[in-house]
Amino acid sequence: MNYWLFKTEPDVFGIEHLRKDKVAPWDGVRNYTARNFLRDDVKAGDEVLIYHSSCKITGIAGIATVTKAGYPDPAQFNPESDYYDPKATQDTPRWFCVDVAFKEQFSSVLPLKTIKTTEALSEMVLLKQSRLSVSPVTKAEFQTILKLITR
Repeated sequence: MNYWLFKTEPDVFGIEHLRKDKVAPWDGVRNYTARNFLRDDVKAGDEVLIYHSSCKITGIAGIATVTKAGYPDPAQFNPESDYYDPKATQDTPRWFCVDVAFKEQFSSVLPLKTIKTTEALSEMVLLKQSRLSVSPVTKAEFQTILKLITR
C-alpha cells in the first residue's frame, strides 16, 4: 500500500462532498506529473490524505481510500466539461483519474502551518512542490499526520 496527498478546493469538491457521495472519481487533474502518479502509481487500496486548498484554512481535512486505479478521465472527452481536452482521444487519452472512497473526516483541518513546523514532515513533497495536486506521502509522514490530527 502507498500513501498520497490529493489537493482539492473544498467549495468545488471537498471532504464533505466525498462523505456525502461515499465514492467518487478524482477527476479534473491537469498537471502532467500528477497525471503520471494517477496513471502509473496510485493503486486500489492506497490511502489518501485529502488536502483543502484555496480556502480560509488550508490543510489536511480527512482520509480516503483508492477503490479503482487509474483510468482515462471521461471529462477530457466531453466538450461541455471544464476539463475537456480536444487533443485527447479514446485511443490516446491524455488525462487519468482514480476512484476514491470516503474513510474519515477530521474534526478540524490539520493546518499547513502545523505541517510546515513539524520536523518529521519537513521533507514532504507538499512542502517542496507546493503546486502539485497529487503527491506521494511516506508511511512515516502519514503516521505522523495521524498523530497530529484531531478526531
